Amino acid sequence: MWLYLFLLFCAILTYYVIRHYSYWKNRNVTQGPIVPIFGDNLLTVFRRESFFDMMNRLYQRFPNERYTGFYQMNNPMLLIRDTELMKMVTVKDFDHFTDHRTFLPDNSDPLWSKNLFALKGDKWREMRATMSPAFTSSKMRAMFCLMNECAEQLENYFQEESKKGQIVRNMKDVFTRYANDVIATCAFGIKCNSLKEPENEFYMMGRNVLDLGNLWKNLKFFAIIFMPKIAKFVNVTMFNSESSAFFKSVITENLRMREEQKIVRPDLINLLMEARKGKLKHEKESQEQDAGFATVQESEIGMKELKSKEITDTDITAQALIFFTAGFETASTLMTFMSYELAVNPDIQKRLQDEIDETREKCNNKLTYETLTRMKYMDMVISETLRKWPSAIAMDRCCVKPYTIPAARPNESPVHLKLGDIIWLPIVGIHRDPEYYPEPEKFDPERFNDENKHQIKPFTYNPFGYGPRNCIGSRFALMETKTIFFHLLSKYELEVVQQTRVPLKVDKKSISLDAEGGVTLGFKIRQ
Repeated sequence: MWLYLFLLFCAILTYYVIRHYSYWKNRNVTQGPIVPIFGDNLLTVFRRESFFDMMNRLYQRFPNERYTGFYQMNNPMLLIRDTELMKMVTVKDFDHFTDHRTFLPDNSDPLWSKNLFALKGDKWREMRATMSPAFTSSKMRAMFCLMNECAEQLENYFQEESKKGQIVRNMKDVFTRYANDVIATCAFGIKCNSLKEPENEFYMMGRNVLDLGNLWKNLKFFAIIFMPKIAKFVNVTMFNSESSAFFKSVITENLRMREEQKIVRPDLINLLMEARKGKLKHEKESQEQDAGFATVQESEIGMKELKSKEITDTDITAQALIFFTAGFETASTLMTFMSYELAVNPDIQKRLQDEIDETREKCNNKLTYETLTRMKYMDMVISETLRKWPSAIAMDRCCVKPYTIPAARPNESPVHLKLGDIIWLPIVGIHRDPEYYPEPEKFDPERFNDENKHQIKPFTYNPFGYGPRNCIGSRFALMETKTIFFHLLSKYELEVVQQTRVPLKVDKKSISLDAEGGVTLGFKIRQ
């Protein structure tokens, strides 16, 4: 009797599993072999494959398809491979895919639910239009002086360190500290020197927000990303209470002081204070991408004129905190991988240093925003780093209105997406597709010279995302990266040392893009 019940239970379970994981097959969409419960994430869950490599693998699995199905644990996802289809869902039919998927309930973590990344629908549109004027080239020009001070601060620190002998450093640590200082001054109005004062409160609180080094935080982020329903049920929060309280108190006190003492500073807080008063307006930009090839252009949504909007202290804190979490990790990742590529490609590093020397001579050793934006080879090197090592490995979109992908080939059937369905846009897969970039593993800045960059097919280069929901801070990230490399390479050569791992491998244990064992390089003083 019990044996029959057990067999019946197994049969029902098997039927459920097979039925559930046939979601895409039943819709005439290709899908690969899956493991029940884990879907396509088995290797990622057990740290045998990085998310970076997983998305690349899924992209390459069916090279002749416009789209393919996969399963994130037990959740069916649609991976878009075709660039024309990407354009349709992220630009032409954007109204059907305006949102990112929901990670947490709106009331579980106010600082998360109110930030620009997590906001949805009209609330997102209003905040995007509110914040967009803060990231124009004119605002970046004003903010450049703060950023340049941080880069000079780092340069001076290493000058002192070089007197003690050879400098060998973990580059991710160097660049996270620089990124921390930049965001502290540009977003929170606080000056830090995180290399000289390695345990300053702002840096330690920032690490506390982002550090995935302990088991609980790894499990928490794993639950949020791969099992959002369970994360909702157990009321997981994105930011812990200690860090949230710290950053909120910093913003509140800063706002109070500025209001009372009439302090004006060219940073994000001041710009959001102006927006709160209805004084922040979008300025028309020149058509020239002065910030670099990778810079994204603002859509009509971001350039929309709004009446004065009620912006609370919590709103300002939420924007500053997401600016911190996004910029701290992704910018330092870009800088780390760029430093590695320069060290293992000394000919490219030498050419970049020649451009830096020429620029330094032209501006009489006083770097300005205008001279920085004219550095073509610097922009080529950064653009190629973002192609080969995109910090934003993939982007998701949530279907907010029923949508049909029409059949375009004889083997296809219309794919009907319903409310809540998730699509993925595999940035790393496209950037490493030999159809678009021959010898994709090769680091070649010439792909982005004046002759070649105009031949890059639309929607095959998207390091800062797609459509109106692209990254609002692309200008900031590019300027931040150019500034630090200008100062570092003026005085030092980055070189491979005994501790450097060549070739570089992507860390399988990290959720975000990171190098296995880190990137350790030597700083050799230039003659």
